[in-house]
Amino acid sequence: MSEDASGPAPAPADPAVDPAADPAAEPASTTAGYAGLDAGFAAVIASLVAVHACMATTRVSATLWVLHEGYGGGYVGVLLSLFAVAPLGLSLWAGRLADRHGFHRPVGIGVAMAFSGALLALAAQVLGWLWLLAAGCLLCGGAVAVSAVAIQREAGLMAADASQLKRVFSWVALGPALSNALAPVITGIVIDTAGFTAALVLSALLPLGAWRIARRVPRRPPRQAASSAKPRPAWDLLRDRGLRNLLIVNVAMSSCWDAHSFVVPVVGHAKGLSASSIGLVLGSFAAAATVVRLAIVRWAHRLDEVKALRAAMTIATVTLIVYAWLPGTLGLMLGSAVLGLALGAVQPMVLSTMHQVTPPDRHGQALGLRMLASNGATVAMPLGFGVLAAASVAAAPLWLMASILIGAQFAARQLGAASAR
Repeated sequence: MSEDASGPAPAPADPAVDPAADPAAEPASTTAGYAGLDAGFAAVIASLVAVHACMATTRVSATLWVLHEGYGGGYVGVLLSLFAVAPLGLSLWAGRLADRHGFHRPVGIGVAMAFSGALLALAAQVLGWLWLLAAGCLLCGGAVAVSAVAIQREAGLMAADASQLKRVFSWVALGPALSNALAPVITGIVIDTAGFTAALVLSALLPLGAWRIARRVPRRPPRQAASSAKPRPAWDLLRDRGLRNLLIVNVAMSSCWDAHSFVVPVVGHAKGLSASSIGLVLGSFAAAATVVRLAIVRWAHRLDEVKALRAAMTIATVTLIVYAWLPGTLGLMLGSAVLGLALGAVQPMVLSTMHQVTPPDRHGQALGLRMLASNGATVAMPLGFGVLAAASVAAAPLWLMASILIGAQFAARQLGAASAR
């Protein structure tokens, strides 16, 4: 997918009719001095939850339907990978789109992609065509990428200072967490009571709700860019040492999240834990990540981003090293909760720092780079974890990530030195 390099298209007479229409701008400056959860900011977060919930509902419905039809686990793995592969190709484009057009156009395109993907998944379930389901998964994964970059950028613009940035991005991080917690439960209930078709109809309705909510976000006039200036590529941002170091820290910490998700079922099974016990271990991680983000909302003014990142990296390193020796279900739950506290604090701190170290007119590109790096690690790391665990011991991926975090402390130290100057 390519972007028209000629600049924003003329806005139609009624942009509300077409969700992909040029909003002719970004929300009005009434929220520039954001000091609490006002209606505009609430609409930004709610639209993120709705688009993400469409993806999560489609993901659960698609995988369960594939298993119900008798396909093997390999097909499930391919479908799940498609949700992560799509952002790899769209992240940078989504960043440029957000920088150029603001909030409404990218979210509208994301809504259209999510709606189309859910309809394709519904058609696949009715017709029994697996390739349609694959196309639907690809579109739903891409929809989250396009929408999330614009939503993260817009949320950052609603903050007036660094303290508010941390609060804002804690709420942004809570949106997908809420979706991931509720969507699978609701989808399972709908499938058990009304069938797969009803679940996919629900998935198709969620993007429409997202667009209805997104239209409530106030619009701000577009930035005037120099007409003779040639748009710079996102890779140009990597010349900035601060952003490079921040991306290194972000990828290292997000990979720890993947390592934990990979190792818990393996280690739990090796220890003889039941499926419900393994679920409790994973749940304690998610609960702790949610709690720490709520805590950041409350005490953001007392936190220094770089110091918080370095503390989180240290806690995560120690926990990863000792995790495999923690005793029983309660021990693993405690270790997962500590790791969840450390890793859950990362996204708000990274996004807040990123908005401070990049030019305002290139926030979208920086967010696109971050999404590209994170999703690249999400696609590649589990494969490497599987090979490493098979060749050595189940806990080896955790020890690998602990060593990577030790190396990433150098990048975090450079961030701290730069912020002190």
